[in-house]
Amino acid sequence: MSGHSKWATIKHKKGAADAARGKLFAKLIRQVEVAARTGGGDMDMNPTLRTMYQKARSASVPLDTIEKAIKRGTGDLEGVVYEPITYEGYAPHGVAILIDVLTDNRNRASSDIRTALKKNGGSIAEPGAVSWQFERKGIVTVPRSVDEDDIMMAALDAGVEDIADEGDTWRVTCAPTDVHAVEAALVDAGITVESADSTMLPTSTVLLDSPEAAKSVLRVIDALEEDDDVQDVYANFDIPDAVMEAVAG
Repeated sequence: MSGHSKWATIKHKKGAADAARGKLFAKLIRQVEVAARTGGGDMDMNPTLRTMYQKARSASVPLDTIEKAIKRGTGDLEGVVYEPITYEGYAPHGVAILIDVLTDNRNRASSDIRTALKKNGGSIAEPGAVSWQFERKGIVTVPRSVDEDDIMMAALDAGVEDIADEGDTWRVTCAPTDVHAVEAALVDAGITVESADSTMLPTSTVLLDSPEAAKSVLRVIDALEEDDDVQDVYANFDIPDAVMEAVAG
């Protein structure tokens, strides 16, 4: 499991659940709206919208809220126009960061991202300086109680590339275009799917082997994720379990 994934799990368990839930809802609703605006409101014809719809439903966003977001995206309801932007940057210790933003004010978003990085020991990077260190992959999460061989048998023909043990879950990796096929194959086989999405995975990682180093990087990640315009933050750090426990404690 990547350090970023472990930290996100810990924050979810320890953080203020209601506040985190409200912020997550806002981000997911914005993603649904942009997906509908970009590719139309028909989920059968718009796989990105289907993915965002499923993410929102999995997070218990009310159905009527999702439907209104889709209508705003298609223009059936009035709404704000959000622009997708990806920023690249560095945290301390040379950790590479990709920051996906949806914003209605490019100047504000740029200023906020630069400030969050600078105040916490990070820096902005030129376009292309960081993105080459990541690749987009489909990730399907399955409970660890499921047998690994059963997962492979069920979804191999759908495009599974790798299955990794992440403690409480299996991380099933595939091409981003295959994520829905893999999910469907697993569900058809009676296997529970906890989540299915496409994400950016680092091609190599920076080991943070002390609590001080870990805290300096996590401070940057947390500051970025607090920004309402920021949808996703991807980073290429890895923190050993013992160090992560010390940080979380």
